[in-house]
Amino acid sequence: MGFLRKGTKCLICRAQKIDREAILFLPAYRLALCKEHFISWVKKRVYETIKQFSMFSKEDKILTAVSGGKDSLSLWFILNDLGYIADGLYIDLGIDKYSEDSKDLAKNFSERIGRKLYIIEVKNEIGRIPEVSKITNRPICSICGTVKRYLMNKYAKQLGYNIIATGHNLDDEVSFLFNNTLNWDIRYLSRQYPVLTEGKGFVKKVKPLCKITEKESAMFAFFNKIDYIKYECPFSLDSVSIKYKKFFSMLEEEFPSSKIRFYNNFLKNIFEILSKYREEEKLRNCIECGEPSLNEICSFCVLKNKFRKLENELELTKKV
Repeated sequence: MGFLRKGTKCLICRAQKIDREAILFLPAYRLALCKEHFISWVKKRVYETIKQFSMFSKEDKILTAVSGGKDSLSLWFILNDLGYIADGLYIDLGIDKYSEDSKDLAKNFSERIGRKLYIIEVKNEIGRIPEVSKITNRPICSICGTVKRYLMNKYAKQLGYNIIATGHNLDDEVSFLFNNTLNWDIRYLSRQYPVLTEGKGFVKKVKPLCKITEKESAMFAFFNKIDYIKYECPFSLDSVSIKYKKFFSMLEEEFPSSKIRFYNNFLKNIFEILSKYREEEKLRNCIECGEPSLNEICSFCVLKNKFRKLENELELTKKV
């Protein structure tokens, strides 16, 4: 949010000949808005994003991936406010107090908006994430991502939903895009789109908040009295993505609209070119769980098998 001079009027109110002061300024769009018109601006922007990318319609059944954070809860609020059929899915990763706090917030919000919330306990599917992370050299955020993507897709199908909506915001997308551009990772760049279509065992995944910044999402949550978890996951504090977000936030302060221009121009000028060279992934069904996989055994089951083996070894050690 930018600096707002005292006495600045809300631009939309002024156009309607209403004398109301603005309470925030969006430098990227040169918009000074009051609380009411900021809330409606965010909702309209999300609605237009849904329409622009043909994400879903009022007839679709949407499963919103809810983490207890500002983005996912704000998204869930907006989708239901816009009249879409949207329930929630919370995946309890077993990360001690962080998971307990975020789960409670998701449950409370579910009751507030009167929508169903499904809770999946990772410990019953594979094991608590901090424990599972000990069996591999992969970064814990990578393991967490693998587990969440697998469970979201699996349970969306089982529960009868044809859309998975995630709360990825503009800062998330810009961070991913910057990282993939630095590495010129064509495989990921050719797939970085607000919609991942359904097929071959995958449910359609969408990102309706992809043009809403983290600060805008936080302000929306604040104005709508959405209680969300205020601290980061303890395992993500040193992640590369957070460092890239800080870098882009500094850039945005000097050059407002840098984030949205970087992202929009990629989608408009580069994505279509790269997508033509995207190799069709040869998917098969995992021989153990039946979910789609690039290999004979999917990544989730590989992790699960390693973890079960470790558990068995530890059990034998105790008996000896």
